[in-house]
Amino acid sequence: MIDELKSKYKSLELKLHPDCKALLDNWEETKKKYSGDTFGFEVRDKVLQLPFTYKSLSGTTIRKVYLPRYSDWGDILKWQLQENVPGEFPFTAGVFPLKREGEDPTRMFAGEGGPERTNKRFHYVSLGQPAKRLSTAFDSVTLYGEDPDHRPDIYGKVGNSGVSIATVDDAKKLYSGFDLCDPKTSVSMTINGPAPMLLAFFMNAAIDQECEKYIKENGLEVEVKKKLEQIDKGHAPRGAYNGGLPEGNDGLGLMLLGASGDQVLPADVYEKIKAKALASARGTVQADILKEDQAQNTCIFSTEFALKMMGDVQQYFIENKVRNFYSVSISGYHIAEAGANPITQLAFTLANGFTYVEYYLSRGMAIDDFAPNLSFFFSNGMDPEYSVIGRVARRIWAKAMKNKYKGNDRSQKLKYHIQTSGRSLHAQEIDFNDIRTTLQALYAIYDNCNSLHTNAYDEAITTPTEESVRRAMAIQLIINRELGTAKNENPNQGAFLIEELTQLVEDAVLNEFKRLTERGGVLGAMERMYQRNKIQEESLYYEHQKHTGEFPIVGVNTFLSKNGSPTIIPNEVIRSTTDEKEFQINALNAFKKRNSSHSDEALKKLQHVAIANGNLFAELMETVKHCSLGQITHALYEVGGQYRRNM
Repeated sequence: MIDELKSKYKSLELKLHPDCKALLDNWEETKKKYSGDTFGFEVRDKVLQLPFTYKSLSGTTIRKVYLPRYSDWGDILKWQLQENVPGEFPFTAGVFPLKREGEDPTRMFAGEGGPERTNKRFHYVSLGQPAKRLSTAFDSVTLYGEDPDHRPDIYGKVGNSGVSIATVDDAKKLYSGFDLCDPKTSVSMTINGPAPMLLAFFMNAAIDQECEKYIKENGLEVEVKKKLEQIDKGHAPRGAYNGGLPEGNDGLGLMLLGASGDQVLPADVYEKIKAKALASARGTVQADILKEDQAQNTCIFSTEFALKMMGDVQQYFIENKVRNFYSVSISGYHIAEAGANPITQLAFTLANGFTYVEYYLSRGMAIDDFAPNLSFFFSNGMDPEYSVIGRVARRIWAKAMKNKYKGNDRSQKLKYHIQTSGRSLHAQEIDFNDIRTTLQALYAIYDNCNSLHTNAYDEAITTPTEESVRRAMAIQLIINRELGTAKNENPNQGAFLIEELTQLVEDAVLNEFKRLTERGGVLGAMERMYQRNKIQEESLYYEHQKHTGEFPIVGVNTFLSKNGSPTIIPNEVIRSTTDEKEFQINALNAFKKRNSSHSDEALKKLQHVAIANGNLFAELMETVKHCSLGQITHALYEVGGQYRRNM
């Protein structure tokens, strides 16, 4: 009888998939690994040993990760296949075993006036922070690839609701005082149509910072000063930082304003510095052209040409070993802000992501060469589905990368940024907005987001003030540093509601994929304006529910104050000044004048590369040294086509 049972056991065991058997065999070892006071894991060939417990004021020991207490093999296996610990496939609970020590997920969005004013705001929000995580908002002039100008349709928009950036010198001033190659510095740029140009500005600013450090470390200041004086002869004056440097800005990045490192250093030295800078710079450029057509509308080039430039950026990243910078931030935030519900936001965003994957593969890139350079960006509102948006996204992405595309561990990890919902900020009872933002931030942190921006309460009526930004940052700091349950890193796992919501949202997303497929995929659906129509319908439904009061919003349609909760008039409205606008226009004209002998040739060379189907971003890295954003945009219109929406 015993022999018969053993035989039956072995025959059933042989039917188990090898991966499933390995998970069950290693379960006891996994439990042991998560029972100590420290936890070790490997990141890019480095073994990290981090504290694994936290002791409360009452003396209770809280572990960073808890495992289920299952004893049944079926339960254990199902949990590992669908949930698993953070850092293990399918990454439902998170893509890293533990959160980064000494770096909160905080990333604050700023952009106003000229580069100097935004630089001061960046230093204000990051002062005293161990990590500098900057997120850049650009004005509409920059978003549409134009230069600041006295033209009536441009002048009033210069430096409003974002920073005005037209040249590589503007980028150098914008990020001055931040070491762009320091591993604790990370920069995000919210730019789409002209993203390759702004990215080239940024990369050149990072390279020239490294050149500046090399010059100082090797005592070459006098020699370089003489070379710059020689370059300056017969040219317009080099640019300068407008006003005094803010606290925390040591001037790094300003030495080579009006010049480039390759003009003052030997070619071999410059190339080594350039390679190091490209490999070191950390950050993200949004560059998601599909969601622009579907939701946000800052398309400037034809969709085909915009996709080609995105592919060129990624190809350049592969060839130059740019591993720490995300070439695209595949964005659902704008889809949600345009009116989509959380399921539609997630489905459209992941579908866009898979479209980029297919396009890059069609260009001959290997999945493991580019997938780690893709990142995602979601909105978090108040709906229940937002509590699982990250875990569903990670699970779907990981399974597709592993099973369909045969991607490695890094390719399977979906990393994403969360911004609390701008649409949930209301101009009535604006003090209540901080309460909504706190709850949305809690959703994000409990769901193990990789970075987080908390909106300021007054954003419904003005660009945030220093006071409101400080409060917004405090929301994250209080959750991360004071809230006891946030010391644990898998608080959502094991909750019946979370498990049910995860399955419901995943099923709904997969059903939306089917609807997109029936319409010819993402691009085919875009031709029929399917995404735009669906977003508009869902927006109309939300607004109707809000206006009838069926969807309660405290201080807006219920629980009104004795005055009826009128719209708040701001005490301070942030706008760019006339002096800032004029300084930007004058600085731009000086840049153009200084580079007039090189700009025409540089633009013709760029157009030739486009016609020859060469790598546009590789050429842009040189073009931006002599040409402004507007000059480049208009030159590319002639060879790549201007965006026109299907009607």
